[in-house]
Amino acid sequence: MKQVFLLVSFMFSFLLAVNAHAQNLSLPEGAQTKWVVDGPEEIVSYLVFDPLTVKEKIPSFLRFITINELAVEQIPWAKEHLSKYPAHADWGISFLEIVKMKTFDIDGRRPKWPENGAMALWFARVAQSDSTNELGQGKPFLALEFWMPDSIYVSYMRNKGHYASYGDVRLHKNSEGKWMGSIDVAGLSVACECMPSRSVEGFGSNGMQVIIPPAKSGVMSIVRVAFAGHQEQLCEEDATWKFKGVHPLVNGMILGPSSFQFGYSLIGGAYLR
Repeated sequence: MKQVFLLVSFMFSFLLAVNAHAQNLSLPEGAQTKWVVDGPEEIVSYLVFDPLTVKEKIPSFLRFITINELAVEQIPWAKEHLSKYPAHADWGISFLEIVKMKTFDIDGRRPKWPENGAMALWFARVAQSDSTNELGQGKPFLALEFWMPDSIYVSYMRNKGHYASYGDVRLHKNSEGKWMGSIDVAGLSVACECMPSRSVEGFGSNGMQVIIPPAKSGVMSIVRVAFAGHQEQLCEEDATWKFKGVHPLVNGMILGPSSFQFGYSLIGGAYLR
């Protein structure tokens, strides 16, 4: 249980910084767009992966943060993982989530959602490979995938400097209170389930990320997001993720317990590099 707690605490450090409140959300000057998210509900999990399977996606000015370097920094979950899987020393660290929300708005325009429509994100932890290439404020992530089920809105996002691709993504809660998510794209089918535990943990903190589009995506801007107010319930032990196909996600490995997250607010904007 202690190891699970340490793992969850570390992973949330990807997303959260301490001692701030939702009403203090702000972004640096110079945003080219305005992105607003409110009322989200999502299944989130953390996943390690072989960087060689996505090497074409990482820009030359970035590198993937590896499990080995976290183990060297004495991060408990990383040390434990390498003791079981020493061949994963050079593997990367990422989060995968399926999320729906009451509000998703970029410059006053919203997507047209199908029934139970949602988005799916696969973002990897990265660092600058060249210290002279400054990314500015926010913890950096590479957007390996950003799928949503409205092809017209995908084009709109790309034109606005926000990386996205079409994917049939769904999320709903069944009559038993279990959340059911799915992703269907060429070469990949994902299904996940999460029965949230009764215990709710509140995070009155906030954080900022800088999201970099994948190489050769045609999107030149980066996106900064600021968010706060996460509440989280760990999924009970029957939480499952099932991957089928030839996509790199199929060869990844889910870490620790998944969680159901909700209640936060988020703002964002595209910035020219």
